[in-house]
Order: sequence, then structure tokens, then C-alpha cells
Amino acid sequence: MSYELKEPDRSKVKPPHGGTPSHNSKPAKLPQLRLLLVWALMMAGSIGLLLNLYRLQVDQGRLLEGKARQQQMVSLRPFVPRRPIVDRNGNVLAVDRPVYTLYAHPKFFKISKQKMATILAPLIGKTASDLEKLFDKKNSGIRLGRALTEDVADRIAAMQVDGLELIRQYSRLYPQQDLAADVVGYVDVDHRGQAGLEYSQENLLERAVRTIRLSRAGNGALMPDHVPEGFLHFDDLQLQLTLDSRLQRAARFALKQKIEQFNAERGTVIVMDARDGSLLALVSEPTYNPNQYYNFDVGLFKNWALTDLYEPGSTFKPLNVAIALETGAIQPDSLFNDTGRIQIGKWPIANHDFESIGARGMLSVTQILEHSSNIGMVRIIRQMKPDLYYSWLERLGLGQDVEIDLPFEAPGQFKSQRQFTTSAIEPATTAFGQGFSLTPMQLVQMHGVLANGGKLVTPHVVQGLFDSKGQMHWQPRLSAARPIFSPTTTQSVLSMMESVVREGSGSNAQVPGYRIAGKTGTAQKASPTGGYYSNAKITSFVGIFPVESPRYVVLAVVDEPKGDVFGSTVAAPIVKSVIEALIAIERIPPSQLPESMNSTQSLPMN
Repeated sequence: MSYELKEPDRSKVKPPHGGTPSHNSKPAKLPQLRLLLVWALMMAGSIGLLLNLYRLQVDQGRLLEGKARQQQMVSLRPFVPRRPIVDRNGNVLAVDRPVYTLYAHPKFFKISKQKMATILAPLIGKTASDLEKLFDKKNSGIRLGRALTEDVADRIAAMQVDGLELIRQYSRLYPQQDLAADVVGYVDVDHRGQAGLEYSQENLLERAVRTIRLSRAGNGALMPDHVPEGFLHFDDLQLQLTLDSRLQRAARFALKQKIEQFNAERGTVIVMDARDGSLLALVSEPTYNPNQYYNFDVGLFKNWALTDLYEPGSTFKPLNVAIALETGAIQPDSLFNDTGRIQIGKWPIANHDFESIGARGMLSVTQILEHSSNIGMVRIIRQMKPDLYYSWLERLGLGQDVEIDLPFEAPGQFKSQRQFTTSAIEPATTAFGQGFSLTPMQLVQMHGVLANGGKLVTPHVVQGLFDSKGQMHWQPRLSAARPIFSPTTTQSVLSMMESVVREGSGSNAQVPGYRIAGKTGTAQKASPTGGYYSNAKITSFVGIFPVESPRYVVLAVVDEPKGDVFGSTVAAPIVKSVIEALIAIERIPPSQLPESMNSTQSLPMN
């Protein structure tokens, strides 16, 4: 028997352990896929990072840089004191000074509250018991005092006790107190000017300070190495005024005396150098202390010599005479019949003393001013056509602003040309200073025209910015002086006004040895509702001196004095006192008086 050997069928043979036949196995692809996936994710992440980097560095680069600078930098604008205000002689009227606010933090006290109160009380002007009560209210942030001086702050700091904090600030100090408050004004708690020059000249009083940006460290502290050199240095300029404190003090004293004597409501005194309009004194009474402005009525913060209108009355008569002379309507030796009373349409006009004197008959222009004759003035003005008279009043500035460098000035009130020229009563009442209104400052400006030879100048109190060595760095630009009258006209009117002081109603303004021109005024006080108060007067006197070389205009106005009052008895003595002070301050030599001026005759007062 034979057997045949055959090869086994390997395809049917299974490897042990269920394995795959070796000739049918594939490469391990799973790790490769994982590697590819990781690579793809890394590439996508890298691309994303690159895109985000592009967005941050390019698209949003400037925005993010700005935010970073805001976090790393701080803007700082240091507090710089306002410039001082001084008078013409350098006397300080306003200045910033460092003051301190004291805070207590009882939780940090290392000594008892009773002992702390005992040592602090005499330094800050409080009682120990009051301080103990404050200490018991809370543990921190108790304000014990404000506006403490450097001396007091130094003494508190020298105690070296824990729990006290001094905060430095600047406060505006007015060393002369109420002397020049009407001019200087005051600043509020925010150090902003609210009245006077503190308000109108704030741009000159505030020093220019640039805001700087400083780097900040990680803990928020400023980095001093980035502070610009000299950024805290500031100029030593001060605002110098034309005022003279000595004259200001004399004028206020004389005014207060008469206000108290006659129980008047208020008053003002103005002294102007007619050459350029500079004001040597500007006083309003009653006034206030700018160091404690919060204790006074707000009505006192305005300077009524600039803000309130009144009818000037007879003090306007010399200006009307000048207009009539300049137009040729009258001559210095013209005569007019003073009948004591006349009728203009349905309105009667009379002299103030008609009941006692009656008609005076023929008077010269000088005598009309001496007696303050209303009838004589009406007859003078009627020599001109109303439209011509109106145009001259406008030329003189009636109804316009003075353009002074102090705030809140009120323009005068004057009828329209149509009203003035179509009603005969308007020129008639204007002839003796009624029917229109102006401020005391504008009346001074107008009389300055008579004093300086015919030019209208701008009243002002700011002389300029000066450094500590007296060098001028800035001065105001004033309107050019405007010619109004000829020197011949003004000299004629001054001679007439000198006669008023020497022979007429202004005799109470005489100063022995000096030639003074002037005019009294006793006007009815206009009512806001129309007409005039029956028992209220405004008395005034305007003086110009020295007549031989006229320079100074002095005006005193007293509102509602009580009793039998006139400009000659109330206001003229004030002007006399001010002129006497001015003579002493400026060392003005006596006038050379003509022989005819050695005698004085008193006439009825007005």
C-alpha cells in the first residue's frame, strides 16, 4: 500500500492565539494619524497666535498702547497761587498764603483723648471739652480746624504725636480788609473770583500752569526722575493798581463820617487823574470784608458807583454850559433872565429856592452856576436846536458804557432821539440834570473832559503786571482819548466853576491857598415806578483842582441823607477832606491866588 505526502493548506491554518497570518498584516497607521492631528492642531494654534498677535500689535496697537499709558502715567496740574494785587506804591491788597486743615484720627492716638484735647485746644482756639466730644464721634477723619496759619501748623507738627494730619492749601488773604473791597473783590472757596478785579481780571491773576504727565511705579508711586526740571517754578509778577491806599483810607473815613452824621443810606467817593483816567481812589460805603465775605449781604459785593444809575442834577450843569459854549449858542458873558419859574407845555419848572428868593432877574452864565439856577440853564439850552443838543450829549457819552476794567458796569439811560427832539420838556429837564440817568463813574469821566482840556479818557484801576524789581511786563491797552471840547471852552467853564466854590454854593469845599473848581448837586431821587420820591434826595459835589493846572477830579455822592440837606452841606465837605489828603500825599504846592480871590461870599446852598 502506498501513501502520497501533500503540502498542508497554509491558508487554512490559523496561527496560534488567533493572530493574523503574517503575509496579510498592514502597517500601524494610527500613530501616524495622531501625529498628523497634533501637527495640524499646532499649526492652527500657531496661525491663531500669529493672527491674534497681528490684531494686538497692528490693528489694536495704538488703542492698547494708550490704555497702558493711562495705567502707567498720571496727569498732574499743580496748584499755583494767584498773583498778588498791590496798590500804586506796592502795598499788598490781595495775596495767596499757605494755610492748613487739621484732621484727627483717634484710632491712631498713642496718648489719651483727654491729653490730646488738652494740648491741642490752645493751638486751634477750641476748648478741651469740645475736642473730647469730637474725638468720641468717630475713629477717623475728624476735621478740627481749617485755614490754620503756617505758625500754628508748625507748632502742631513739632508735637510729633500720632493721629494728627495737616493738609496744606492756599487761601486768599486781603491784608487791608475792607479798605479796597469795592475794587479788589474776593474769591470763593474754589479760589475763583466773584467780584471786583478778582472777577474781571482773572486771566491776569491766574498764573499759566501746564499739565504734565508723570510715570508711576508698580505700587502707584510717582517716579520723580521723570519730573520736568523747573515745572513748579512760577513768575513773580503782581497786578499793580492805580489806587493809592493812603488816599483810599482818607476818602473812606470822610465818607463814613458824613453817612453817620446824616444817617444816609450809602455813598461813594471817586478820585480820578484826568490826564489818563487812572483812579486814585474808589470808595463805596457800606462795604464788606473780603476775608469773611460769607458774613455779608450779597448786595454789598457790587460796586454801586458802577452798577447803579441816578440822576446827577446840578452837577451836570457845567457840562451843559460847555456844550452851549462849544456850539456857539452862548458866550461866556451872555446874560439870561431868571424869572424863578417858567412853564414848558403842561410842566412847571422852578428854581429850588423859588419860594424864598423868587426871581433873580438878569444873570450871567457864571452867576447861573453860582446860584444853580434851573431857569437860567433852561434858557441856555433853549438857545440850541434839540437835535443839535442831543448829538452833543451822545458825543459826550450819555447812555453809553464807560468801558472801565471793573465788572458789572451799567450803561446810562437816555431817551431816544425821537422822544428827545419831539418833546420840549426833555431838553428842559436835561438842562438841569434830570430826565436821564448815569453812574457816578460816568459823571467823573465827563468832568474829566473839563479838567484835561477837552478829551474823554477811560477810567481804569489796572496799571499793569510788574515783577518784584518794578519792571513792567504788561499794561492794558486803553481807548485813545477822544476830543470833545476845545481848551478855550473848558478853561471858561473851569473859571465859572471856580467862582461857584469861591463865591457860590460850593464854598464848603474851599481849601485855603488852593484854587478849586466845583459844582454842587441836590437832586430828587427817581422812583423805579416813575416820578420822584417826595422825601428822598441824592446830594453830590464834584471838584476839579488845581484850577491853574487842572488834573484831579473828585466826586462825592451821598444817597438819601436825612434832614435839611444839600450837596453843599453833605458832599462838599467830603470833597474838601479828600482834596486836603491828596495835597499832603502828592505834595501839591499852594496856588498863586489873584488878589480878587482873597474874599469869600456865601450864597444860598444847593
